[in-house]
Amino acid sequence: MLVYSATRAEFTQDVFSNQIEQKILDAFALRLGHRTSKSEIESWKNSMQYMNNALVAGDLPEDAGVAIEYQIPLTSKRVDFILSGADESRRDTAIIVELKQWSEVAETGKDAIVETFVGGAVRQVTHPSYQAWTYAALIRDFNADVQDGNIAIRPCAYLHNCLEPSPVKSSFYSEHMARAPVFLRDDVERLSDFLKKHVKYGDTSRILYKIDHGRLRPSKNLADHLSSLLQGNREFEMIDDQKVVYETAMELAARAKSNRKQVLLVEGGPGTGKSVVAINLLVELTQRQFVTHYVSRNAAPRAVYESNLAGTFSRTHITNLFKGSGAYVNTSPNTMDVLIVDEAHRLNEKSGFYQNQGDNQIKEIIRASRLSIFFLDQDQRVTLKDIGGREEVRRWATQLGVDLTELKLESQFRCNGSDGYLSWINNTLQIEATANETLAGIEYDFQVFDSPKDLRQKITQLNQERNKARMVAGYCWDWKGKKDPDIKDVALPEHDFAMRWNLDTDGSLWIVAPESVSEIGCIHTCQGLELDYVGVVIGEDLVVRDGQVITDANKRSSQDRSIRGFKSMYKQNPKEAHAATDPIIKNTYRTLMTRGQKGCYIFCVDKETNEYFKKYVDYSAGENATEDQWRKVAEPDPPEDN
Repeated sequence: MLVYSATRAEFTQDVFSNQIEQKILDAFALRLGHRTSKSEIESWKNSMQYMNNALVAGDLPEDAGVAIEYQIPLTSKRVDFILSGADESRRDTAIIVELKQWSEVAETGKDAIVETFVGGAVRQVTHPSYQAWTYAALIRDFNADVQDGNIAIRPCAYLHNCLEPSPVKSSFYSEHMARAPVFLRDDVERLSDFLKKHVKYGDTSRILYKIDHGRLRPSKNLADHLSSLLQGNREFEMIDDQKVVYETAMELAARAKSNRKQVLLVEGGPGTGKSVVAINLLVELTQRQFVTHYVSRNAAPRAVYESNLAGTFSRTHITNLFKGSGAYVNTSPNTMDVLIVDEAHRLNEKSGFYQNQGDNQIKEIIRASRLSIFFLDQDQRVTLKDIGGREEVRRWATQLGVDLTELKLESQFRCNGSDGYLSWINNTLQIEATANETLAGIEYDFQVFDSPKDLRQKITQLNQERNKARMVAGYCWDWKGKKDPDIKDVALPEHDFAMRWNLDTDGSLWIVAPESVSEIGCIHTCQGLELDYVGVVIGEDLVVRDGQVITDANKRSSQDRSIRGFKSMYKQNPKEAHAATDPIIKNTYRTLMTRGQKGCYIFCVDKETNEYFKKYVDYSAGENATEDQWRKVAEPDPPEDN
């Protein structure tokens, strides 16, 4: 949706008459249905003066098109400025300009991320070149009229208050600047030349109208690119019941597009291939020109699967296909053909940073798409705010009058294909009683360490094979060293052991970053992902006393948002608070202990808890176990006299 549109001559007149910000504001209220902040109005006033200077200096054609605040379909993002016309070869062209008020910018170690003062504080934000480039990619990849009309989209960024070039123009960001050049305050002549190069003639083809009213359709280039990434990528090969779910989803997508809305609910435990099916569906549905997104509440699965699919840690334009679960608060009904929701058990009721937007994420996802696919595991609910259970999906499907299909993924590809290990975990953590009371006969490498240093040494050694071994822990230590590599957060002085929580340098890619084995992760950086080997430090939030697994949310770090609200709940009703957090803590360790395909090694901070788990390792020795080891498990130690 275009807010303000005019010819270049009309735009210049609005700027010269000091009416530009009021004209934009009036159009903003009319088209978007609400007003905006004083700071944004002030930014229009300032930025448009600078843009007009560049247009006049470059003697851009008076009949070129100018658009301000174009809201991109499928997103809440708005393009600051568009200039339309024809280039020297008479090809229709639209120039995307990302405008920034920033006066100072700092480089970071993260791909496409810089640091600047915005919103009252210094924050990490997207590099403006990457931002402009992805906006252009969105328009190219999903606007059928742009594709069919062969309209060229040229992105750039203009930081008209910034004088220091070295941080924002660092070679670290060269890949993104090559796609979208960045211009600073002293670059007005260079900016004018760039604009003149791509818009030499006026807009006689109604380019802005085509951008604003174009039909949504994935481009062939995007679809072919995705398919090429998937071909030969063994990480995403499907077998057995994964193929059944995949084909059912494809059938429902076709039915939903021609008939009525559908919901597909797919349940599966750890390692059953939920994400493998999800990525295959994303690629194939896009290939068949369904407008499709991969959705997850956590950023880590989105980042890792995107990087695995693209084969690079650098951000690419397929980023636009990976969305957070709160992206559909204001999306019109049936805008999307298919939304594929991975890790659906992590969905929240409300969206936004302060959890104050929207009604219900499940409701919003179903409303926004013709087919909604929810992949979930009932036993991986790990925060008090997680609502994405099967009953909640069923309830909203019924309430919204949508056809519901339910399937299960049974085949186990993690934990060495051992359903027995998963059952043993459930039994041992006392989540549910199962027939697998011991590890006897279970082909999975499970070990208990007496020293966290030995555990770290083992994981570091195993990581040398394929960079697929990591240490994780319960969130029982504060994250003080978020930006300081010298601070060791997870400290156990009695064992001469200290490791830092994962730095925010690698962000959501911690689990695959080459050097991150020296850091320790938590549930928020590994859920939904897999390793070859995982080393788990069990904190004091889960201990064993006389054979009973006891949880205590008070032992969690105060920074842990997964149990936010527990303390006030505890003051009012301790019993109810414990009942609410007990499954959260147990599910957290169940999830951590099932990240490894080949093995899980643990160390428990509490000695009695460590001994509890060691009994099962002794028992699993089978025929090689000593008589004392068998007796130790078969006949638990009697309680001590008082």
